[in-house]
Order: sequence, then structure tokens, then C-alpha cells
Amino acid sequence: MTRYVPLADAPSLPFWRRPITLLFLMAMAMPIAFSTWSALLNNFVIEVAGFDGSDIGWLHTVREIPGFFAVGVIAIIIFVREQVLGLVSLALLGVATGITAWFPSMGGILTITMLSSIGFHYYETVNQSLQLQWIDKARAPQTLGWLISAGSAATLVVYLLIVAMWETLGLTYNTVYLLSGGLTACIALFCLFAYPQFEAPNPQIKKMILRRRYWLYYALQFMAGARRQIFIVFAGFMMVEKFGFEVHEVTALYLINLVANIVVAPLMGRAVHRFGERNTLAFEYIGLALVFLAYGGIYMFGWGVVLAAVLYVVDHMLFALALALKTYFQKIADPRDIAPTAAVAFTINHIAAVFLPAALGYLWLVSPAAVFVLAAGMACGSLILACLIPRHPEPGNETIFSRPSAAPAE
Repeated sequence: MTRYVPLADAPSLPFWRRPITLLFLMAMAMPIAFSTWSALLNNFVIEVAGFDGSDIGWLHTVREIPGFFAVGVIAIIIFVREQVLGLVSLALLGVATGITAWFPSMGGILTITMLSSIGFHYYETVNQSLQLQWIDKARAPQTLGWLISAGSAATLVVYLLIVAMWETLGLTYNTVYLLSGGLTACIALFCLFAYPQFEAPNPQIKKMILRRRYWLYYALQFMAGARRQIFIVFAGFMMVEKFGFEVHEVTALYLINLVANIVVAPLMGRAVHRFGERNTLAFEYIGLALVFLAYGGIYMFGWGVVLAAVLYVVDHMLFALALALKTYFQKIADPRDIAPTAAVAFTINHIAAVFLPAALGYLWLVSPAAVFVLAAGMACGSLILACLIPRHPEPGNETIFSRPSAAPAE
């Protein structure tokens, strides 16, 4: 029988059954499947399916379609609790990842990618909502940093195993995908049955809402989605296509990223708490603009693989500061708006993601450097928007143009 526990009563539960523990378990389970899929993807599609830049662009366009329709979460949570939906979606991600290598054709890869993407994007939408509802505002930046660190630590173990055993044991894509996806699915099912259903104090609005006072958050989400796609799709593809990285070498690069995230993510959370969302986001966007310009220089001036690898790690570290976007929204939002706005924000985040990978895949065939220069321009646009965040955002003070004393408007 399902047990319902108000958040206020959660501290009376054993530590392993509290909401924060569930968030950490989910944070560790998701990247085991998704990061393994990402680490092997470029080698898998090039070596097994013979993908080129255009094909990889179409793959990621298909992968982002469920993100565009993440607003559908609002309709589902009318009938299914957010906590249940999040864990079922996490299990779907694990199962789809586990069978990825069983379908090594263009059509098969696109189909399985669509299924895993539905799991990933619906999980991420609900997970973001639960984090902002369950974590106290005063501790949110630090806690979100530790959640990122926990996910990196879990994935680090998986990647260490890949690097150590890929060639030693002659591992195959099928074996690695099956083990990582299966583990994620098992953790999700455990959480589904082992934890009570937690009741947040503010019931969520279960319809789509667009509020004018959230416009800056929407704009930042749009730019973040466009900019991040270029990194996800083409930065890793560059390492394989241009520099010939093999599976264990790509995974080693991911390992470095993970170790950096374990150490840096909590510090990023502390930085957001100390310096505020505006300053930390501005720092992130300036850094990303410089990194993307340097990526372009690799193609224009023939800079070497060491620089490319360093830039890849720095790029990945800077993205950890995106947690400031979550805490900015948490500070300005009506608590009832968190779930529907998380769904709307995911859809906005994926508007550009649906068409950019395919379109830029064709540009990549002509000029890879141009793709990264375009990304640098997007980072500069994000910087301009970040400068509109007030030092102390709150309802009624969402942008520097707001009057702090004004009542929140729709």
C-alpha cells in the first residue's frame, strides 16, 4: 500500500528514506545510463553505422524532439504523481539505453534514441520540479552542487571500468550499454517501491502557464538550449572525427570531466550562493564564448589535440554553473508554478535543439569552425540577458527593470 508523507514530516523517517536521499539516488542513477550512452555514441555510430556529420545532426534532432514536447508532462501529472512519473521515466531511459546496440542501423538507432530520449527528458523535467519543491531556498545552490557532484561520482566509477576493461576484456558496445542501462533501470524500480510518496506543501498548478514576469527565465532557457546543443553534438564528434579518438580515449576524457565535476560542482554551488545568479551566469557565458572561439581556432589554425582536450574539459566544467538558472527561477517563482513552468521551460529549451543539430550538421560539412563561432555568438547573447538579472531576485523583482515593491504580475 502506498504511503503518503508530508515534507514537514520527512525528517522523522530513517535517513535513507528521506526526500533528499531519493534525490541523490536519482541523481546518481540517471548519468550511469545517459553518460555511458554519450561516451560510446560517437564511436558506435561511426564504427558500426558509418555516420557522417549530417547523420549525427539528424540523430540529435530526433533525440531532442521529446524535449520539445516536455510540456506534455503537465497533462500527465493530472493523472500520475510527479514522483512516480519521474521514476518510470528513469526506468525507460535505462531500458532503452540497455538495448541500444541491438539495433545498429540508422532506423534502429533513431528509434531507440527516441525512446531513451522520452525517458530522459520527462525524467529531467520532473526531477527539476521536485528539486525546487523539496530543497529549501537557502540551501538550494549548495545542495544542487552536491547533486551534480554525486552524479559525476557515480558515472566516474562506470567510466573507470570502461577505460580499464574495454581493451583488456574485449568489451563490446552491447555489453556496456546493457550493464549501464540495466543498472539505471534497477535503481529506478527500487526507488519506485522503496520510498513513500512525498507531499509538497504547495499543490502544483496542473495546466500550462506562461507568465510575463518569467520572460527573462524563458529567454535564458532558449539560449541555453541552443548553445548546449552545439557542445553536446559537435564537440565530442570533433574529438573522434578530427583527432581519431577511440572509445577508451573518449571515455578517459569523460573521466577527467567527472573528476573535475566532483570537486568543482559543490564549489560552483557555493559561488552562486555567495556571488549571486547574475555574476556566476555572466562568468559562465564569458568563459563559454572564449572556449567556442578557441574550438573554431582549432579548425582555422590547426591547433592540436591537447588544446582541444583541455577546452573540452573547461567547457564541461563551465556548464555546471547552469544551476544558477534553476535557483534564479526558484527565487522569483510562485511555489505553485514550479511543475508547470519546469515543463514549459524544457520545451522552450528545446525549440532550437530540434532544428539546430540537423541544420548545423550540414554547415559542419562545409565549415566546422563556423559552427563554433556561431556558438560563441550565442554565449554572448546569453551574457547580455544575464546582465538583466537583479542582484537579489524575488517575486516582483525578476529583472533589473522591475520595481521591487511591485506585486508579481501574470
